[in-house]
Amino acid sequence: MAEITMNDLLSQEIRRDPHRFYAQLRSTEPLFYVEGLDAWVLTSYEDALFVLKDPRFTKDNRKIVQPEDEQSAFQGMASGMRTMLMVDPPDHTRLRALVSKAFTPRMIEQLRPRIQQITDELLDAVQEQRAMDLVADFAYPLPITVISEMLGIPKADRMLFRTWTQGIVNMQEEAQFASLEAFLGYIQTLLEEKRTRPGNDLISGLVQVEENGDQLDENELVSMIFLLIVAGHETTVNLLSRGTLALLQHPDQFQLLQRDPSLIPTAVEELLRYTAPVSLSDERWASEDITLHGKLIRKGQMVLAALISANADPQQFPAGDTLDITRRENQHLAFGRGIHYCLGSPLARMEGQIAFATLLRRLPNLRLASDPEQLRWNGNPMLPGLVSLPVTF
Repeated sequence: MAEITMNDLLSQEIRRDPHRFYAQLRSTEPLFYVEGLDAWVLTSYEDALFVLKDPRFTKDNRKIVQPEDEQSAFQGMASGMRTMLMVDPPDHTRLRALVSKAFTPRMIEQLRPRIQQITDELLDAVQEQRAMDLVADFAYPLPITVISEMLGIPKADRMLFRTWTQGIVNMQEEAQFASLEAFLGYIQTLLEEKRTRPGNDLISGLVQVEENGDQLDENELVSMIFLLIVAGHETTVNLLSRGTLALLQHPDQFQLLQRDPSLIPTAVEELLRYTAPVSLSDERWASEDITLHGKLIRKGQMVLAALISANADPQQFPAGDTLDITRRENQHLAFGRGIHYCLGSPLARMEGQIAFATLLRRLPNLRLASDPEQLRWNGNPMLPGLVSLPVTF
């Protein structure tokens, strides 16, 4: 196959039909290098599991990047952060343990009534209009409200995150740097307020941990809160918006789900598999030379798993490029695998189940109000998302 570039991964072709694009690659280029992204990409389910679980692929780029290596201002700022996604054990184990109790299925189940209330309030606000932008009016405010309440973030500040997150994911250097700088500055200010006036929330609890001992330093604290905010909403925005688009483009599945709401849990799993809200995994780096499919991945090179491709691999999923909300055997990789398996998966699943069940019940005549070809997408191949999704009902 010809050389693959960043532009290929951002093309209309892959947005319209990523499964067709990756089906060809799985058979001809199971491992390919992306110019412009400077990364190797693996396309099969088996290989995705390999890179997600093999400790030779490190998450800690400090083991790879040398002080003399050239980095942009944004890359330098981002690489200085110490989130769970950017470290290996034992640091990863320590950091994850500090917040894992807040995201257990038992703890998340307690949020069910509040998530349902938020969902209904959002639909109440647009019901009489008979139209909405599903991203701005529903898919974004639902998860950002939930995670903000868990963290103790003032209501007036929550819309700021949309601007900053979009600036970061759009991969334009100047906007990325400005957005990340503003985001981290906000967190610093918020932490000062929590130190002065702590509340019954997750951030106040983390501040207490930082002040009490050696489990968490300030950089780790800021990085942790950044990760919880971004990971706590952005991927769910994609699940709700791209999942709704997928259902509307497969009316047989939409109607089946309307007729049989008991399929909601399996439908959410299938939408996670089929849409892969995180289409390319987060970064890993080869800690040594590794040969795979006859190609040499050199020490220090970035390696990504194409989760959208792995989730459609026919070796794992029969008719993997088909949306089937009755699918039972569904060990998809939407939340990753291994020690970095998504901590917030119980929350994302619950939000998805409540959101789709309520949408279908309250808006049975939901329809696209735009030509799918005209829909606007962000500019990020790892986290491809809809900028807006006009619908009528």
